[in-house]
Amino acid sequence: MTTRSLTELLHGQGSHADPLACIEDLSCESAGKHIEGFQHSIAGLVFHMNYWMDYELRRIRGQKPRYPKHNSESFPGEPSQNPHEWDELRNRFADLLSAFTALANSSPKEMRRQIESVHEGDKKVAGTLEAVITQMVAHNSYHTGQIAMMRRLLNAWPPRTGGDTW
Repeated sequence: MTTRSLTELLHGQGSHADPLACIEDLSCESAGKHIEGFQHSIAGLVFHMNYWMDYELRRIRGQKPRYPKHNSESFPGEPSQNPHEWDELRNRFADLLSAFTALANSSPKEMRRQIESVHEGDKKVAGTLEAVITQMVAHNSYHTGQIAMMRRLLNAWPPRTGGDTW
């Protein structure tokens, strides 16, 4: 995959919704609502995406983060209804996405660099920098789609900066 393609996918170009646009204009109250049929709130999904982007960045940097014993550890206990904490969560998301964007612009040689596995599950998938970024694109795209659907159910779609409405 080209550097441009990865960068575009990280930021929701083409058929992907823009993950930042999906959360930037959302109130803390809306982000914390639990919607029937969805296990997590939007804020919970953003927390979860932040968790895994942070995990993978630390792994890419050779820091050997602890892999959670259960997926539930990558979600908050109960999303905060504090607007300041929602702002921090969104800002952290933007910062982590920027870090992945910078990595997506790495040299071809760097993109082929093997990332050390810290968990047995890591060994079952491709382990190059490019593969880790591609997996993060897929992970974020999946959850951004959930957020887009939840926003529709909240009558909060499209985001202020736009989004497909068909």
